Amino acid sequence: QLHLVGSGGGLVQTGGSLTLTCVGSGASIRSYTMGWFRQAPGKGREFVAADSWVGDNTVVADSGKGRFTISRDNAKSTVSLTMNSLKPEEAGGYSCAARVEQNTPANPSEYPNWGQGTQVTVSA
Repeated sequence: QLHLVGSGGGLVQTGGSLTLTCVGSGASIRSYTMGWFRQAPGKGREFVAADSWVGDNTVVADSGKGRFTISRDNAKSTVSLTMNSLKPEEAGGYSCAARVEQNTPANPSEYPNWGQGTQVTVSA
């Protein structure tokens, strides 16, 4: 059973950068498609980015294209989300998720494995 733990959140000014990291244990993430989702208070989970285990199949939500990068290190069983030029509306709880299928859906219900979230606050 894959167990995920996210970290790296914090307080950043508008326009700043953060890198979030999700560590997988109990199983190797090399066999999982990994995703990052954001949840603002009172709202549902919003797709941020995903990376397929097949390689060369990375998706970033339109709102983050050109600013957000998802990457993985299978040897370390980690997946990272680097966010640049952050905006106040991108604050929230960020969670990593995993699925065994190779495609990268934006629907959070397609990901059965979830890690604990890490909070991102963006000051105006």
